[in-house]
Amino acid sequence: MDFTPSEEQAAAQGLAARIFGDLSTHDRLVAAGSGTDAGLWKELCAAGLPGAVEETGLLGLVLLAEEQGRTTAQVPFVASCVYGILAVAEHGTDEQCGRLLAPFRDGTAVAAGAFPACGTVQAETREGLSAAVVPEAGGGRSTAVVPEAGGGRGVTVAPGPGGALGAVTDAEARGDRSAVTHPEARGGQSAATDAEADGGVSAAVHVEPGGWLNGSVPLVPWLRDATHVLVAAEDRTLWIVRTADPGVATEPVETTAPWSAGRLVLAGAPAERLGGPEAYEEVLATARTAFAGVQAGVCAGSLARAVEHTGTRVQFGRPLSTNQAVLLRAADAYMDTEAIRVTAYEAAWRHDEGLPYGEQALNAAWWASEAGRRVVHAGQHLHGGTGADLDHPVHRHFLWGRQLDAHLGGSGTVLQELGELLVKEGPK
Repeated sequence: MDFTPSEEQAAAQGLAARIFGDLSTHDRLVAAGSGTDAGLWKELCAAGLPGAVEETGLLGLVLLAEEQGRTTAQVPFVASCVYGILAVAEHGTDEQCGRLLAPFRDGTAVAAGAFPACGTVQAETREGLSAAVVPEAGGGRSTAVVPEAGGGRGVTVAPGPGGALGAVTDAEARGDRSAVTHPEARGGQSAATDAEADGGVSAAVHVEPGGWLNGSVPLVPWLRDATHVLVAAEDRTLWIVRTADPGVATEPVETTAPWSAGRLVLAGAPAERLGGPEAYEEVLATARTAFAGVQAGVCAGSLARAVEHTGTRVQFGRPLSTNQAVLLRAADAYMDTEAIRVTAYEAAWRHDEGLPYGEQALNAAWWASEAGRRVVHAGQHLHGGTGADLDHPVHRHFLWGRQLDAHLGGSGTVLQELGELLVKEGPK
C-alpha cells in the first residue's frame, strides 16, 4: 500500500485547502446560517475541483473532503462528487455519462444521495426500448417502438416540438396514469439520427431503461441544493431523479449540522436506472469512504483549534497545555484522528487499485463514527466554557462530527454490519 498522493492529487488538495481556507471563514459561515455558501461553491467549480475527482480517484476525493471538513464548509461538494460524478462515471451508460457528467463537473447540476436504502421507496420498472424510425409521407417521422427482450411496454412515438420524439404509452390502458412525454423527461434521449438526416428509410434508436418511484426518504443531506438525487429503492436498485420533475416534492429539514437537508417525497416520479445489481454496494462503500475523509478533516480542525486555545490560554500563571491531563486528552484525540485518516486512505486506495474495499470502507466508517465522536467531544472540553459559545467556531466541528456519526449509521450499526461481512467471508 502506498498512500503518498500523486502530483495531481497533491496539487488538487493544495488548491482546495487555499479556497476553503480563504472563503469558508467564521463570518461567512455565520452569514450562511443553515444554508449553502453559493459564492464558495461557485469558486470551487470555477477552479475545476469537482471535475478533478474523475482524474484523482477516490483517494483524491478523500484528500479534498478533508479540506472541506477542516473548515466545515457549507457546500454540497463531497455529496455531489460521490452521488453524481463518481456514481455516473463508474456505473452509468455512455449516454448517461455524456449527458450528466458535464453539468456535474461545472456545478450547474448538483447531486444528493438518498442512502442507504430505507425500505420505503418502491420502483416500477420500464425496460429499455428499441425503435424503428420510418419517414411518413410529406416528410414527417413516425417511430414505432417495440419492447426489448425482457418485456418492455409497446409505445408509438411521434415527432414532438423541434423534432424531439414524444411518446404515447399504453399506460392509459392500464388506468394508472395518462402519459404523453418526451424521452428526456424520463431519462431517455431525443433522437435525430444520421440515417434520417441522409434520407434513409429507417434508423435504430435506444431509450435508456427507466421507471417511476413511489415513497419517501425522511432525510437527504444537501437536498435543498440538488438538481438530481440518486435514490436507493427498497430492492437496492439505484435511480436518478430530477428534483424539478413532476411527482417529486422536497421539504426542508433542519439537522444537527447545517447541511441544507430535506425530506424527499416521490409520487409516480419519473426516474432512470443507474448501474446493475452491484452498483448499490459499490456506491455505498464509496460514500462511506468519502464521508470518513470529511470526518478526518472535521477532527483535524477541531484538534487544531484546541491546540491553539490551550497553548495561549493562561490559567494559574501558565498555559493550559502544560497540564498533563490536557496533553493526554489532546494526544488521544490526535491518535483517533490519524486512525480515521489512514483507514479512509486505505479504503480509497483499494478502490482506485481495483481491489475489493467493502470491508475497508466499513472499517473507515466505524473509526469515523466512534473515534470521530470522541475527538469532537475532546475539542469541546479542551475549550472549557468557550466551547459552548456559538460565537466561537469550534462548536461547528462538534455539530459536524455528531452529524457525520449519525450519517454513517452509528458505530454500533456499522460494527454489526462489519462483523456480519467477516463471518460471511470466512477465514482468509
